[in-house]
Amino acid sequence: MNLVSLRLITDDVTRLATFYERITGVAAERPNDDFAELRTPNGTLAIGSTRTVAVFGPGSARPAANHTAIIEFLVHDVDAVYASLRADGVEPLGEPRDMPWGNRSLLVRDPDGTLVNLFTPVTPAAIAKFAETPR
Repeated sequence: MNLVSLRLITDDVTRLATFYERITGVAAERPNDDFAELRTPNGTLAIGSTRTVAVFGPGSARPAANHTAIIEFLVHDVDAVYASLRADGVEPLGEPRDMPWGNRSLLVRDPDGTLVNLFTPVTPAAIAKFAETPR
């Protein structure tokens, strides 16, 4: 088994895809108004319209209702990302901080309220853990 994708359901695919394009630097593929994908070397963030929920089963997903997950992106320099986001008017949830597990992390919320962690490994163990992971 291999985790290949995470899908967010939203009332506004364009707004959410544009936000993730901005914070990741990855262009979204948008085959239609109801779906977008941001592909990274290790996985894909898919964004689906609430209109697509009926395909999976009515009521199976609700937009802007996530309070349990944090989407995480490995970035080259979290402090530079912080400065860039602030300059663009994105208000992070505090400044970057060092975590006990060796990453320097920055939390933001996407337009639907989902937590997003942008992080850079900073300790030797964390750097080694992610050494093979493209950034």
